[in-house]
Amino acid sequence: MGLLSIIRKIKRKEKEMRILMVGLDNSGKTTIVLKINGEDTSVISPTLGFNIKTISYQKYTLNIWDVGGQKTIRAYWRNYFEQTDGLIWVVDSSDLRRLDDCKNELHNLLKEERLSGASLLIFANKQDIEGALSPAEITKVLNLEALDKTRHWKIVGCSAYTGDGLLEGFDWLVQDIASRIYVLD
Repeated sequence: MGLLSIIRKIKRKEKEMRILMVGLDNSGKTTIVLKINGEDTSVISPTLGFNIKTISYQKYTLNIWDVGGQKTIRAYWRNYFEQTDGLIWVVDSSDLRRLDDCKNELHNLLKEERLSGASLLIFANKQDIEGALSPAEITKVLNLEALDKTRHWKIVGCSAYTGDGLLEGFDWLVQDIASRIYVLD
C-alpha cells in the first residue's frame, strides 16, 4: 500500500462518527434510523441485540449503533460504549408511566466514564401522538438541567413516524461532534 493510499484512508477515517442510539424499548430508535436514511418504516419489529447502519450525512459518515432497549438487553449496553462520539437517547414522550424508568436509565448511562466526552442528543419522540409531553416537559421529568455542565446536550422534539425534528437533531449532533473532533476543518 502506497503512502498516498494510507493518507487517503486516514483522511476518510477522520470523517467518521460513531453514534450510539439507546433508550427504552419501543421508544422509536430503529424507526428514526430508517427514516433518516429514507428507508421503509411500515413494518418494524423490536431490536433484539443491535443494528449498525452506516449513512452519509453532510460531509461525514455516521456509524449508528441502534441497540435494543428491552430490560433484559440494557445490561449489555456497556459493550457498545467504546469510542462513542455521539449519544442519542430516544424517549417515548407519550409513555408517561415509564418516564421514571427512562430517567433512571439515562442518568446511569451518563455516569459511564467511556461516554463522558460524547455529545448527547435527546429525541423527545412521538410528538405526533396526542398527550405526548413537550420537550420542555421531558427536560423537567428527566432532570436534564442537573447534567454535568461540561456535557454538550440538546433536546429536540420529533416524530420518527413523520420525520419532523429528525434533521434538526442530527444537524446539531453532527455539528457538535465535528466542532470537538475536527477542529482543523
